[in-house]
Amino acid sequence: MSKLDRAVLSVRGLDTDAARSKVLVALRAVPGVASAEAHGPEGALVTYDGGETTVMDLIRSLRKLGFLAGMG
Repeated sequence: MSKLDRAVLSVRGLDTDAARSKVLVALRAVPGVASAEAHGPEGALVTYDGGETTVMDLIRSLRKLGFLAGMG
């Protein structure tokens, strides 16, 4: 595993525990993600292997679920 990168993603629609849980589970399922945790009311802090995945991969995984996401 190469050096881990970190990204803060802004995610709209994290107004319930269920939505927050759904987002974190989806992020953790992306290959190369070491951890994902809530970061403020509408964000997620993701630690990932930049050699295995990209920020756009993370954002796409959330958009597939119907969440509006981007770099925070």
